[in-house]
Amino acid sequence: MDIRFEKVNFTYQPNTPFEQRVLFDIDLEIPDHSYVAIVGHTGSGKSTLLQHLNALLKPTSGQVVLGDRVITSTTTNKNLKPIRKKVGIVFQFPESQLFEETVAKDIAFGPKNFGATEADGDLLAKEMIELVGLDASFLDKSPFDLSGGQMRRVAIAGVLAMEPEVIILDEPTAGLDPKGRKDMMEMFYRLHREKGLSIILVTHLMDDVAEYADFMIVLEKGKIQKKGHPRDIFNDLAWLKEKQLGVPTATEFAFRLIEKGMTFERLPLTADELADELAQKFSPEGKIRE
Repeated sequence: MDIRFEKVNFTYQPNTPFEQRVLFDIDLEIPDHSYVAIVGHTGSGKSTLLQHLNALLKPTSGQVVLGDRVITSTTTNKNLKPIRKKVGIVFQFPESQLFEETVAKDIAFGPKNFGATEADGDLLAKEMIELVGLDASFLDKSPFDLSGGQMRRVAIAGVLAMEPEVIILDEPTAGLDPKGRKDMMEMFYRLHREKGLSIILVTHLMDDVAEYADFMIVLEKGKIQKKGHPRDIFNDLAWLKEKQLGVPTATEFAFRLIEKGMTFERLPLTADELADELAQKFSPEGKIRE
């Protein structure tokens, strides 16, 4: 499902003393099957923009095009359920939204709410629990008896059970240890590749942007400051420093080498890219190749 924002503005509590404009003339396009990262400081408008992606919020002016649906300020809530099914949101700490007595019931809750039969809900629960890296033995357990990481996977399985075309990830690895974070991000990337899901990732972790995203949007005070391939944006070190944004660990290391006179055919974004570049420059004995 393609997504487009066309001159989208959004104001909280318009025409009141508490009026606050949060989004300013947002133009962007998210093609089907893409992996997009949205970055920006606290207060940049990321959360507000996210809520426009499945019509939880509607633009004050402009329009959001979600597949074949056009959302404007006058759009009513009638018949928006199909959009909510196509666009799933994994919020920070999604495990806090678990509430059923068993894992199976929690995963199947959404589909049943949309009309799935008991049998179909059970089949989806079994399929989705395996998709997030847990086995069927978890289905009869209480979600509250699981570890934090397992609970998060169950919550994500519940989002996937809706069979969305787009998944929005709002800081999905918050609170996880490094291994848990890596496992979680690899799982989402696998879903992107194998299931063709569009992924929209909101994060402050630039290593994740470099590793997985094919497009990057930088928000500041409700405006898009830059958008494009992560390599192009991370290559502008002076601008990133001006905006107090980080760069991937491998890229930062590469910039330090560049300051010492080393050159790279292309700027490394990931540890693997940095290793490949250095392997071309040095022999196994550590000598610089001619």
